Amino acid sequence: MSKSAFAEKHPWTLPWWKAEGENFWVLVYIFAIHILSILGLVFYTLPGWPVFLSAMFLACLGGLGTTVGYHRALAHRAVKLHPVVEQILILFAVFNGSGAPSTWIANHRNHHAAADTVDDVSSPRHGGFWWAHLRWLYQWEASSMQKWCPDMMQSKYTFWAKIQIPIVAVSLTFGYFLFGWAGLLWLGPMRMLYCLHLQCFVNSLLHLKEGLPEGVDSSQNIWWLGPLQVTAWGENWHGNHHAYPASAKFSRHWWQIDIGWYVIRGLQAVGLASNIRLHPQ
Repeated sequence: MSKSAFAEKHPWTLPWWKAEGENFWVLVYIFAIHILSILGLVFYTLPGWPVFLSAMFLACLGGLGTTVGYHRALAHRAVKLHPVVEQILILFAVFNGSGAPSTWIANHRNHHAAADTVDDVSSPRHGGFWWAHLRWLYQWEASSMQKWCPDMMQSKYTFWAKIQIPIVAVSLTFGYFLFGWAGLLWLGPMRMLYCLHLQCFVNSLLHLKEGLPEGVDSSQNIWWLGPLQVTAWGENWHGNHHAYPASAKFSRHWWQIDIGWYVIRGLQAVGLASNIRLHPQ
């Protein structure tokens, strides 16, 4: 196998700074929010409670958009949401920098189908921690919609890919008009950097179970990651999720807090969620 062909099949062998095709702009985005976040910590270390709480509130909405909208409802079809609720949650996720729903769902289904094999989009077993945590985002060729999510090839989903750049631009800058420069940095890049890393831990840290043979699922639960994930709390029960991906409920015991599941039950109570699937008892 030639060096270029090997790199194409094993993109983690590429230099860390080399982006794949159109993913160059993903790399630019990742660099930008890191640099701007450092500036925010230096110049606005203590932004005040209004700024801090506003940033956390937006992070909460983004977490719900990802765990309930993208992950449980769209990727695994574990719950059917009211169309308006579904679109609102997609907006929250895109505003949070999670990408367009079609791309997210295709990559995630690909991940489950090939978990911890050489074809996994984000396996730390083959690419290491940083590959699974960040590098795959800009070095892995986007998974095919036709293959992995033909059900997402509808205008109500695909149009988000066309407008995600202006949405992210607004998300990065709108805080300035509310709280000035502190608001711009904390509600924009610092919030999005925090959410990026806490979501990426699901691909990296929650798959770092060592000593397993090829193709054996390495997903695990880590309780202390939950509180840090704000309303994406529930994603930290990743071992539970991989054991039964079709379940809308990631927790298995009463003490395993699963905010996404509580929200789904709340939506069900008011008639905004139905067709909920659960793991076998």
